Amino acid sequence: MGTAERRQTAGTGTAGGATARRGRQHPDLDGSADEGPAERVVPERREAYRPLWVEEPARRRRLPDPVRTAAVRAVLIIAVTLIQAVAAFLCTMAGSWLAFPMVLSSIASTVVATWSVLDVWVTRQVWNQRNGVVSMPSSTARALRRERRRARRAAEPGQGRIRRRGGAGQLSHP
Repeated sequence: MGTAERRQTAGTGTAGGATARRGRQHPDLDGSADEGPAERVVPERREAYRPLWVEEPARRRRLPDPVRTAAVRAVLIIAVTLIQAVAAFLCTMAGSWLAFPMVLSSIASTVVATWSVLDVWVTRQVWNQRNGVVSMPSSTARALRRERRRARRAAEPGQGRIRRRGGAGQLSHP
């Protein structure tokens, strides 16, 4: 078997790969090695190609940037708080002089972690109200948009509709 033939069969993963599927035998297996290079069947590459991953549509939309930032901050603070609590516990068990300061800092850290979780919730609520994600007729954002639209229309009385009385856009004169 030549080097080119080895490369062809190595791509399929089996000795007879694509040629056996087409009803022909591999030249070395059936003893008919007298076929010329024009008669060899090259295995198809598309059959062996499989993507590494298949993209699926997201089940939920991505969090808005301010909410995501607050959530990441909260997760980091909670992680530090848990590490501090474990260190305080170990210092207490060991009878170290660091136990009392660590317990105090763990209590303070717990308060900060609670605050950060509340910050995520408040940031999400504020973002929803300002950007009108809540699809209800009484949505604050929708009312604010309606007021802004009215104010814009009141400030520009002549710009509300396109007028067709003469001007540069007129093509013919009656």
